[in-house]
Amino acid sequence: MIVTGLSLQTLAILVGSVAALRAFQLFLDLHRLLASIHHLPGYRTVLSSSTVLGNLFPPIPLLTLGHDHTWLSKHAPFAERGLDVVSAVACWPKAMGSLFIADADVIKDIVWSRGERFPKPLGQYALLMIFGKNIIASEGNEWKRYRKIVAPAFSEKNNRLVWDATIQIMLDLFDTMWAEQEEVVVNHSVDLTLPLSLFVIGAASFGRPMSWKEDAVVPLGHQLTFKDALRTVAQDVILQCLVPRWAMGLTKRLRRARLAFDELHQYLTELIHERQGFQPEEDNHDILSSLLSANDDKTLSNGEVKLSDSELIGNIFILLVAGHETTAHTLSFVFALLALHPDKQEEMYQHIKRVLPDGTMPTYDDIPSLAYSSAVFNEALRMFPPTLNLDIAGLHYNPKYWEDPFTFKPERFLGDWNRDAFLSFSSGYRGCVGRKFAETEGAAVLTLLISRYTISIKDEPQFAGETYEQRKARVLDAQSLLTLAYVELPLL
Repeated sequence: MIVTGLSLQTLAILVGSVAALRAFQLFLDLHRLLASIHHLPGYRTVLSSSTVLGNLFPPIPLLTLGHDHTWLSKHAPFAERGLDVVSAVACWPKAMGSLFIADADVIKDIVWSRGERFPKPLGQYALLMIFGKNIIASEGNEWKRYRKIVAPAFSEKNNRLVWDATIQIMLDLFDTMWAEQEEVVVNHSVDLTLPLSLFVIGAASFGRPMSWKEDAVVPLGHQLTFKDALRTVAQDVILQCLVPRWAMGLTKRLRRARLAFDELHQYLTELIHERQGFQPEEDNHDILSSLLSANDDKTLSNGEVKLSDSELIGNIFILLVAGHETTAHTLSFVFALLALHPDKQEEMYQHIKRVLPDGTMPTYDDIPSLAYSSAVFNEALRMFPPTLNLDIAGLHYNPKYWEDPFTFKPERFLGDWNRDAFLSFSSGYRGCVGRKFAETEGAAVLTLLISRYTISIKDEPQFAGETYEQRKARVLDAQSLLTLAYVELPLL
């Protein structure tokens, strides 16, 4: 039989030859790759976990490490091999290798090096530029330009604003939503922590205080209130990142998300234009005002270029995403850990009472004295790091740096501890600019809440016969989306 001038036998030979050449080339590439890492022990799989396809599957030996590998395995791969650096080599779609590192000194060398040695893989961050270029999805001189303008916005005055705003939001919660209730039931912890974190961002980032009560008036020219737009964007940001624009009208939820993103973009544009050219008031220390001040022609040096509206919005948006999700989910983990360890919760309560006797209202200046509140927040961040880059989970569960790493011990942060082995806010030149913002908010929430309430896990009939260890495994179940988050956590 002849097919377009070629016999099936000839065609089969050609296809076989190409396949053989491809296999031989792949073999050579794998050999060179393994030689370049000196055959460092580790994983050998078909699919790379750095690809979309490799992350679609659960962990399957020899096929793929799967989604959430570093979180699920923590320090186990290193302990099994007696090493603090292990390799992962895959052959499809091409020979690809990566190193998992749980050594604080090696990671310190990486994060404190300039981008030329360890450049950021910007392709993995392209989805975060849906509103414009920003400090996270940038490198080199562009990153330096963004950092110079963004970093000063997180000032000591802004930290004080964060504290005051958080305290006011918590008091508003107690006086309106929880008033005259001896017991407060929260069906899922994020039903509390996500709006709480959102309201702090509204006040301290945009200078727009928000209430637990629903807004009724939609401003002229808008279809959503600022609060509703901000809340929907924060909840559905992953949809905007992953779903093409043309598909955002296919379902009611997608249409709502698209509307919220358009509305928030319009609000931010209006806020920028409204405040540009005006000297910020002496007591106006929100992030947006400080960003605009740092981006003013009078502030920039000769030759420096102002951020465009798109770049301003892109950076504000990424600060919103980073600040909202990470703080809200960390607080959820804190609540669960305190509920599971009532002795630590009582220790925290007694510490607060010693610092603030007779119901004294905490102030920003009390933070150094409220060390246990900060220690609890940090211990939750150690055990449940918001992001898993650089194999932070492997580092945070490395017994070389953290004694009994699977045990909740806030007191480990009260004495001397290895700062290089704690990377919840990253470190080095790319360290999180909003670290103090998050730490201040966390300390304020925990101090005020624990001074007035006891946190426990809500009893549910379907779990009546479970042991403590089963309950612990259930309520601490987590998975990573944009950040590490709870599956479900009902509180009482």
